[in-house]
Amino acid sequence: MTARLVVGITGATGVVYGVRLLEVLRDQPVETHLVMTRPAATTIGYELDMTSGEVRALADEVYPPQDIGARIASGGFATLGMVVAPCSMRSLAAIAAGFADNLLIRAADVTLKERRRLVLLVRETPLSLVHLRNMLRATEAGAVIMPPLPAFYARPKSIAEMVDHTVGRVLDLFGIASGLSPVWRAPENERGE
Repeated sequence: MTARLVVGITGATGVVYGVRLLEVLRDQPVETHLVMTRPAATTIGYELDMTSGEVRALADEVYPPQDIGARIASGGFATLGMVVAPCSMRSLAAIAAGFADNLLIRAADVTLKERRRLVLLVRETPLSLVHLRNMLRATEAGAVIMPPLPAFYARPKSIAEMVDHTVGRVLDLFGIASGLSPVWRAPENERGE
């Protein structure tokens, strides 16, 4: 069986995470299946020096958000799981409630019902009680909530390094080795050497 990963990109800030994930997966033996919401295309225009068409070209298969009958909407289509990067609070709420009104939400719902890994890179700050409750509901349903927070212990020198570290951590959750997130090692002076 070919290893497949569904990638969802919403209109929340941080579309670079989904784009970088697709770029890294091109060098892995993983088939990528992309669904982007309409607001994602707008955010790509604001945040990146590329078009939504260029983002779509990074994926092996691309589906329009209104195509509820796409194969990623079926539990019979075997995948490693799904990553929503970034995940807007609207999409989180829909996932938490099982309100599958577009393909991205339906694919996430299928991922949960099939007991596959669903990783949500939720983007918002500060968080309201509604956001926190939706994160709890999604977690109780089986999702992994992973806000894309930078790890400063790695002493990143650029935004690209911070993004790569997060993408590496996402891939680690699926057992995909990328070398982007090095294992933490305490400095020698803290190890008593």
